[in-house]
Amino acid sequence: MSEMKFTVDHQWIRLEEDGIATIGITDYAQKQLGDVVYVELPEVGRELGMGDEVAVVESVKAAGEVKMPLTGTVLAVNENLQDDPGIVNADPEGDGWFIRISINHPGEVEELMDDSAYNELLTEL
Repeated sequence: MSEMKFTVDHQWIRLEEDGIATIGITDYAQKQLGDVVYVELPEVGRELGMGDEVAVVESVKAAGEVKMPLTGTVLAVNENLQDDPGIVNADPEGDGWFIRISINHPGEVEELMDDSAYNELLTEL
């Protein structure tokens, strides 16, 4: 059973029981960006710390950095986004995922928001 967590920067993290996490941006974030036209992803095998830049997203409105929500090593990147970055708009919390990582410091998960806390954050925007 997977568990979803969120950051104040509007990223989602799906935590799997095997210590693997899938990371992407939330529906709110993709709506703020508008039509996504380009996504730059890191190399597989790269180790990144919490808060490091992990991806760049460019849209018709703006460009933005995606920060690493947890310390980890990149296991996979969503190659489909290279040919069709619009997947981020169509299914941001599903097929529009960015990377999969192994979590190096599981205790960092406690710093993330659950669904209820994230929804509360959205009501304040």
